Amino acid sequence: MKIQTARGVQDTPPEEKIVKNKIVDTLKEVFEIYGFAPLETPIIERYETLTAKFAAGESSDALKETFQLSDQGKRKLALRFDLTVPLSRFVAMNPTLKMPFKRYELGVVFRDGPIKAGRTRQFWQCDIDTIGSKSMLADTEVIAVMDTAFKKLGLDVIITVNNRKLLNGILEQAGINKKEEAIISIDKLDKIGQKGVEEELKTRKYTQKQIDQLFGLIKDNITLKELKNKLTNEEAKEGLEELEKVFISLKTMNIKSVRFNVSLARGLAYYTGTVFEAFLKKGKITSSLAGGGRYDKMIGDFMGGKREVPAVGVAFGIVPIIESIKEIQEVKEKTSSQVYVVPIKTEQKALKIVQELRDSGVKTDFDLNDRGMSKNMNYANTLGIPYVVIVGEDELKQNKVMLRDMQSGEQKLITVKEVIKILEPKNG
Repeated sequence: MKIQTARGVQDTPPEEKIVKNKIVDTLKEVFEIYGFAPLETPIIERYETLTAKFAAGESSDALKETFQLSDQGKRKLALRFDLTVPLSRFVAMNPTLKMPFKRYELGVVFRDGPIKAGRTRQFWQCDIDTIGSKSMLADTEVIAVMDTAFKKLGLDVIITVNNRKLLNGILEQAGINKKEEAIISIDKLDKIGQKGVEEELKTRKYTQKQIDQLFGLIKDNITLKELKNKLTNEEAKEGLEELEKVFISLKTMNIKSVRFNVSLARGLAYYTGTVFEAFLKKGKITSSLAGGGRYDKMIGDFMGGKREVPAVGVAFGIVPIIESIKEIQEVKEKTSSQVYVVPIKTEQKALKIVQELRDSGVKTDFDLNDRGMSKNMNYANTLGIPYVVIVGEDELKQNKVMLRDMQSGEQKLITVKEVIKILEPKNG
């Protein structure tokens, strides 16, 4: 038998998992700074939950890429393709939640879609969502979280912003009635270009006149001011007004990474207002690093009746973020250990020092195999451990240890307490 992973999934070795943990910790820190609380939902959902017309929608790529399964009771189940639909289901099942409900969730999602750099079939998402506020300040805050998070991660991004009401109104103004189908095609504009989108729209039986009218309004670099003079559709005007409020607030917050993009659609059917995506300014990774928007109908539809529960959120894609970080910095660390303790015929005394370091919060590893100095140094160097503590009889007679900086090669004879002082600031 050939041992291999399933197609589209991959193991995460320690050096990459360390990077992933740092990314996740950074995102959690930013989320909590902005007042979002943690939530956890199941990986497996009922199939009808994910396929509801007010969730992914029958025409969406997400639904086509959903992994399906069944349990022993023959119930039809599926692996979640995002964290938004499970959140909506959670809120619908807990109608007494205090609003606005601001939550973040970090977890694995699955899509049986095409594989390319930065895109796999099992991947992590980190989401934030604000439920229960119609204010464009909620949309602005979510975009601000994106901006802050990518700055803290050291990634230079462009956040593109649009509004589905604006896009819906433009489609209506162009005489295109089956808006959901057309939006799925428009969402591919960056991937297949204008000609590709035109061909898709033609196969959907739209005329060249309709297509020309559409592209007259979703042309590259068109501004909100230009659109204002061209729009006649009321829904489009409403979407434009919402965008203006968002951009005014973003300017107040001094957020400069945001750009208006009239063709940004986001393919999922549930978006009802603002939509946004973040891309690297430069780099090999062309997939979006984060994306989301406003979806005011989904949760109310889950609850039944005509209730509307406003909601807005964004999902961060951990895989493309990791790949982006690997482009700009070398991944060296293969362990989280800060120091490696090498006993020289002082095993029990060294063990006591190891525990003292660990009790002080210093991430400490030590030699388990009674190897010589050369092999131990090579081991610590290979794993990227920044410091080695050498514990020999001569050092112990002075109540000290030898601390070696593995990067500079500098060594100094110091007490264990001094070692702790040097390493404590790097802890965590």
